[in-house]
Amino acid sequence: MAHTWDPDRYLTFADERGRPFVDLLARVGAAGPRTVADLGCGPGNLTGLLRERWPDAEVTGVDSSPEMVRRAREREDGVRYDVADLRDWSPATPVDVLVSNATLQWLPDHLHLLPRLLDHVAADGWLAFQVPGNFEEPSHTIRRDLAARAPYAEHLRDVAVPASHDPATYLDVLSGLGCEVDAWETTYLHVLTGPDPVFTWVSGTGARPTLQALPEDLRPVFEEEFRARLRTAYPERAAGVVLPFRRVFVVARKPRA
Repeated sequence: MAHTWDPDRYLTFADERGRPFVDLLARVGAAGPRTVADLGCGPGNLTGLLRERWPDAEVTGVDSSPEMVRRAREREDGVRYDVADLRDWSPATPVDVLVSNATLQWLPDHLHLLPRLLDHVAADGWLAFQVPGNFEEPSHTIRRDLAARAPYAEHLRDVAVPASHDPATYLDVLSGLGCEVDAWETTYLHVLTGPDPVFTWVSGTGARPTLQALPEDLRPVFEEEFRARLRTAYPERAAGVVLPFRRVFVVARKPRA
């Protein structure tokens, strides 16, 4: 079953999810790009920052989720939003800045997609992306362990799960394509509040396909155990529930023609 995205759920921790985008953008040195694209723009809350930084640029946001693009279009922020799979997306002419934030991890072959994405960037242009790198943390391993158990496993064998690579791997690929590459990682300590906040976080992103794939008679039981194990792994502290979150960043400048 194909999963769908819920903009409201995704935006629950909008500030925390947006911080890596801001940190990524800070390392993009484009002075006056004419065209900018955001692949995997979601509900558009971060794409608008591209418009603010480069007000004279033509900015396009692309997402495969009609629900996300519908919400993005409500913003009326001067950005064009299109529904498209980034694997098939192709601009009329190469863009000066191509950004993708927390999206490529959903594509198992995204390492092999990088040359194609770079083809969509103009000479002396910029390719910048960020992907989660926390897939061995309890927020993911608990989901994985539960999904492998009966009676859930038969419903979850083909469910979409995210994955990414270390910064050095991305650096090697893009350097090999002639780019000047800046790659790094950061682990954020997100302090979350509210009931079962880590479950709220993952159910809006990495665990959403799993939860949607379960039949209605199994989903509540799965969620109950998932919540309980997440509470144990991420206990309440004085400041709140702390969610360590590793992110991998890459900024590549394409060589001049």
